[in-house]
Amino acid sequence: MSITILGIESSCDDTSSSVIRDGVMLSNVIASQAVHEAYGGVVPELASRAHQQNIIPVVAEAIKRAGIDKSELSAVAFTRGPGLMGSLLVGTSFTKGLAASLDIPMIEVNHLQAHVLAHFIKETPDDDHAPSFPFLCLLVSGGNSQIIKVNAYNDMEVIGQTIDDAAGEAFDKCAKVMGLGYPGGPVVNRLANEGNPNAFTFSKPHIPGYDYSFSGLKTSFLYTLRDHLKDDPDFIEKNKRDLCASLQATVIDILMSKLRKAAKDLHIKEVAVAGGVSANSGLREAFLDHAKRYGWKVHIPKFSFTTDNAAMVAITGYYKYMDKEFCPMDAAPFSRVVL
Repeated sequence: MSITILGIESSCDDTSSSVIRDGVMLSNVIASQAVHEAYGGVVPELASRAHQQNIIPVVAEAIKRAGIDKSELSAVAFTRGPGLMGSLLVGTSFTKGLAASLDIPMIEVNHLQAHVLAHFIKETPDDDHAPSFPFLCLLVSGGNSQIIKVNAYNDMEVIGQTIDDAAGEAFDKCAKVMGLGYPGGPVVNRLANEGNPNAFTFSKPHIPGYDYSFSGLKTSFLYTLRDHLKDDPDFIEKNKRDLCASLQATVIDILMSKLRKAAKDLHIKEVAVAGGVSANSGLREAFLDHAKRYGWKVHIPKFSFTTDNAAMVAITGYYKYMDKEFCPMDAAPFSRVVL
């Protein structure tokens, strides 16, 4: 009998729902929130209100596009955390109501684990692009920078992570001081493609093991702007492409140096990238370059699976369903958690 999972994602500012049947994606609907652009960042209260408006039509559309009836659902998988508490509460509450009305189980999903398992989403039954176990996954997003050793669907070990800012935060914060708007990461990426990555030098951390730190880079970037603006008030406007290119190159070098060390030490050549920053063109190019230089077999997600989406929640729920990992009706969301 087929296993049909409805996934619901509401951890931040995107409301998403997806239907996956036997590992194959039938639909993936995402409603984004433009309201936050005026504030230079996600406003939690506005995000939760928008989720309340969006969740019913988004879920209905996902079921419609999948061409199924809700009575065919085997379970509902939802993001329990980490994320914004108000946003998570909307998704959790809706899931409880839907699961109770259909008398089907609920499956809680760790948002970070879902990003990793996005590599296992099939768009056709013959899709066989998934990584082989064990593999390393560099998970990079606005709130997380981690190196994860993935032994199995249900066995992941964080072997390195940021001790302060995440890579995505570094991009967004540096973009903000340059007046590039929100979200800053994509703007930095676009301008970096037109600039010189060797124009400026920023400090790199010396952190033992596989852990990351981006606070020093951010401070170095701010000091560079401060020192040059004293002599030239138009320094940022004149050099924003080179600044973005140099910033991006430094972040990528920091990320890849630790990933190279982990791959060498653990003798693993199957390497994946996941999370919002995996959409960065420079990081994607670095992965392809490392595949040639070090013989890695790299796995880079489709752009549609880099940002928050419910397909990654549904595929995680699919594997947990096969292990009968259901959660009780009194499950509460959590804003912070590690894998």
